[in-house]
Amino acid sequence: MKKFNFLMFACLVISISSFAQKEFAKEGYQLVWADEFNRDGKLDTTKWKYEHGFVRNQELQWYQPDNAWCEKGVLVIEARKVQIPNPTYKEGSKSWGAARKNIEYTSASVNTAGKHSWQYGRFVMRAKIDVSSGMWPAWWTLGVAGEWPSNGEIDIMEYYRNMLLANIAIGTDQRYKAHWFSKTKDIKELGGKKWANKFHTWRMDWDENAISLYMDDMLLNKVDMKDLHNKDKAGLNPFKQPHYMLLDLAIGGMNGGEVGDTVFPNRFEIDYVRVYQKENQIKRAF
Repeated sequence: MKKFNFLMFACLVISISSFAQKEFAKEGYQLVWADEFNRDGKLDTTKWKYEHGFVRNQELQWYQPDNAWCEKGVLVIEARKVQIPNPTYKEGSKSWGAARKNIEYTSASVNTAGKHSWQYGRFVMRAKIDVSSGMWPAWWTLGVAGEWPSNGEIDIMEYYRNMLLANIAIGTDQRYKAHWFSKTKDIKELGGKKWANKFHTWRMDWDENAISLYMDDMLLNKVDMKDLHNKDKAGLNPFKQPHYMLLDLAIGGMNGGEVGDTVFPNRFEIDYVRVYQKENQIKRAF
């Protein structure tokens, strides 16, 4: 009976997915890139690359490839609690990463930089996130050219401190200082832990007119392209260039909050990631 139910569920998911693609086709979208994660073991390195070590935002985790793998049709990014020496440790260092004597958490971050990037399109991810204290899962994009934040950032899915976020960032006249267009949704409004126990679908529609961010077809944030010029002398729009995507599970740091009594290992599970474009946008896929 369990096997039958699983097969029925799998058929239902495929049916819903096929229906969505047909609906997208009616709007002129065609699939240009996807990873369904239908393989067991390591990620497809023709599509993804890994980040290594302590990377950003004073986060607690050490990124390493071993914490990401494909299993039963999903990508698993797993955060673990550990106690191992930090190979980059330097006594007396003022660098937040090198100042840590030990690694207390490991996780994974993967991206398509240098492999695949896109300008405009419909980006879709089906995933399940854990909303425990200190967890900071994200699906986001960065522009291929320019220094952050003047290269542009789009947080299609981001979660921390009981908030689901949909953010867009541009540069300012101060280096490393972003101007954010941010919207949040309290997890309690969505159903809290019960909501988090299920898979949900995030979507970005990005064209020459606007960037719109959705969760389960609920519009979370929309910003017109005319409002997305960097606030510096050059005034460039960082979303008139290709962006690459990132998937990661961070812990703590500048935004993630206190870990508290969160149970580890902890997972961010991704069923698929797909990119659709219209005929006039396909030339902007790289």
